[in-house]
Amino acid sequence: MTHASPGRLGLPHLAGCPDCGLIQRLPDRLAPRAAAECSRCDAVLRRGRRDPLGAPLALALAALALMLAALALPLLTIDIRGRSLATTLPGLPLAFDRPGFQELALLTAATVVLLPVLRLLLLLAVLLGLRLADPPRGLHRLHRWYWALRPWAMVEVFLLGLFVAYTRLVAMAEVEVGPALWALGGVMLAMCAADAAQDPRATWAALEAGGATPGRAPLAGPRLIACTGCGLVNAAEEGTRCPRCAHVLHERRRGSVGQAWALVAAATILYLPANAYPVMTVTYLGRGTPHTILGGAEDLLAAGLWPLALLVFIASIAVPVLKLLGLSVLLVASRRGAGGRLRDLTRLYRLVDLVGRWSMIDVFMLAVLVALVQAGVLATITPGPGAAAFAAVVVLTMLAAERLDPRLVWDAAARQPARDGSPA
Repeated sequence: MTHASPGRLGLPHLAGCPDCGLIQRLPDRLAPRAAAECSRCDAVLRRGRRDPLGAPLALALAALALMLAALALPLLTIDIRGRSLATTLPGLPLAFDRPGFQELALLTAATVVLLPVLRLLLLLAVLLGLRLADPPRGLHRLHRWYWALRPWAMVEVFLLGLFVAYTRLVAMAEVEVGPALWALGGVMLAMCAADAAQDPRATWAALEAGGATPGRAPLAGPRLIACTGCGLVNAAEEGTRCPRCAHVLHERRRGSVGQAWALVAAATILYLPANAYPVMTVTYLGRGTPHTILGGAEDLLAAGLWPLALLVFIASIAVPVLKLLGLSVLLVASRRGAGGRLRDLTRLYRLVDLVGRWSMIDVFMLAVLVALVQAGVLATITPGPGAAAFAAVVVLTMLAAERLDPRLVWDAAARQPARDGSPA
């Protein structure tokens, strides 16, 4: 048993791989831009950063200033035969403010406006709080929430959906790009740079050194458990709370497989109406034409925009199917085990977890179109029932990937007898 050093919480020289579960020693020092990888599955456990506290603070301040500009300035302006209509970023969710689509309005507002702003405020609160002589003890929760909300703040996905909507709008009207679009592009770059400039382990160490953690003494227990909230390895009892971030410690996520199966099953059921029902209806000069997800890709292809057609097909049709299949394969492997290719299964999990959010392109594209094309009898775009079902599929698959514990795949393989009959 490795014991914690006096005055330090947990075992900071150890790290538990979040993908395969192997607990291993980290190097004492890591040069800037160097990376420490898991010796079993090649997951990146830590990246060295030159200024892990100062650089993210400057980038977060810049991103917040640009975000305020993006919220206040016009995003796009459309002119259809002399009738002009502009939209702003806060006004986009109002496109779904109609019976049966309030959930889409809330989802759009949360992922494009509320959560990006909240993440920036959380990051600024943590980094500015660490500069105080006596940092508030609640900072550990803010730092944990900041990383937990990362997949759900979708500024970059929204920008791609906006670009697809722009290509459709220019075919029917004059479109002027507003300053908010350029500001939002700056927000995306600054937020991505702020995430990349951080070393979460260094921030946690700073929180611990400043006393901004709930615990004052290391735990003592019979097993080594890596906290899924902050990454600290503790010698602890199952079910106790991490002394650094107050997250409940479990060797593996409880109920992970059953919960993920339920979410995958629900997403599979909803995927059928998401593709069968129209996601929008375009009314032009009094004639309404419904469009499904596949029909949208076909329209782009017919217009000669085959790169965008391919993008929409991959993000909105291929990715959800492959994600459902990939999650099913991983869930089966986590129960029955896999005879080999465990690294490939781990790479599959990382891919599934990474690409799922990009399927929101269609939802954001629809929000832009519905918000702008409201010219009465001349042209109108209204959302269809397929849009709500498709958004639910994206959310459910993202939740399923979050609930699935990829370490169970390695655990199940370890329980299988080796090919020669000896234990694996």
